[in-house]
Amino acid sequence: MNLSDLNDLDLKELAQAPTTIKAVAVAFIVLLIVGLGYYADWSSALTALDTAKQEEQALRDTYTNKKRQAIHYVAYKRRLADTEKALAALLRQLPNKSEMDNLLTDVNQAGIGRGLEFDLFRPGNEANAGFYATLPVAIKVNGGYHDLGNFVSDVAKLPRIVTIHDIEMTPGKTGKLTMNATIKTYRYLDESETQTKDSGKGKGDKK
Repeated sequence: MNLSDLNDLDLKELAQAPTTIKAVAVAFIVLLIVGLGYYADWSSALTALDTAKQEEQALRDTYTNKKRQAIHYVAYKRRLADTEKALAALLRQLPNKSEMDNLLTDVNQAGIGRGLEFDLFRPGNEANAGFYATLPVAIKVNGGYHDLGNFVSDVAKLPRIVTIHDIEMTPGKTGKLTMNATIKTYRYLDESETQTKDSGKGKGDKK
């Protein structure tokens, strides 16, 4: 059989055609049906299959990320607890409002204990800064060089947070030195003060 046989083939005479031609015709019809079925149904099914595979990969990636987070959750929780403890320790170094007078007394006693003479010990205006407030104290003290140095060291060693700023040293009387400086003390704002501050901000925002 050759191609000329197929060209000359009349479909009405297919039943009487040779077996080889019948087989070729049947194979052609099957291929035609398969092709039509692919375009009619299978192509959409394959597209859906590709979409499902992509969704499956996305779910796998999500699962992997969640699993990684779960593995590190304990470490994150422990780190958070350590941070909270460190913050609580720092807050304990800030006196509350009722303890400020005692802190100022401690600073004054630190100078007297070193034999210094105070010409000035003047608290300034308190300034709020978030959850804490700062109180500057202007001081002017007279004493020997080593005594002044020991005083600064003693203030730094106080259990409460106290810092010294703007230190100026000038010659004083009888061979002593005069130190002008600003001591800043810090205190923790209690809940009522914080709420008052927040409510004040809210009123200001409404204007």
